[in-house]
Amino acid sequence: MDRILDLAHRLARYGAWAGGALVILAAFVIGLDIVVRKLFVLAFGGAAELSGYVLAISSSWALALALLDRAHIRIDSLYVHLPVRACAALDVLGLMVMLGFAALLTWHGWNVFHQSFNLGSRAVTAIATPLAYPQFLWLVGLAYFALVTLLLLLRACHALVTGDIATVQRIAGSRTGQQDLEEELESLRRRAEPAEDRP
Repeated sequence: MDRILDLAHRLARYGAWAGGALVILAAFVIGLDIVVRKLFVLAFGGAAELSGYVLAISSSWALALALLDRAHIRIDSLYVHLPVRACAALDVLGLMVMLGFAALLTWHGWNVFHQSFNLGSRAVTAIATPLAYPQFLWLVGLAYFALVTLLLLLRACHALVTGDIATVQRIAGSRTGQQDLEEELESLRRRAEPAEDRP
């Protein structure tokens, strides 16, 4: 199961990188559109529309990576004062709620895509983009988020039942300030190493 989660993490990272590249490309297109509009008093149009698609697609793919990296914001004022077993149970409950949310997003995303595909819907803009294409990429990101949430929930439930509380905390627990600090220090240490010393 851990091997599947590692593979899911790698795929989520690739999806986030692709989303980040799309955001940079969208920023370049918007900047170019502004420069052309100012200098030549004309616009090639569609930059705002394309950036909207990019934002939706990149956000949907970032959800899975944020969940795997435990980067979603959690309010843990009470959580840090509870016994570790209670925290582990709350972590599993949190994953259950997140799965319900992810499934709901994916279901509504499917309905939006399905309707656009069946009707052959196009954007009411100059470039008249067939909406099914960007919506499909957005939907795949949402579905992947739901799948990753399910995998994490299954692994966390197994760990909780077998008494492996450390694994529940590692994959689903709230990150502490100390963990964030240690990770940043490790990152700085790796960047400071000469290239030939790196593994």
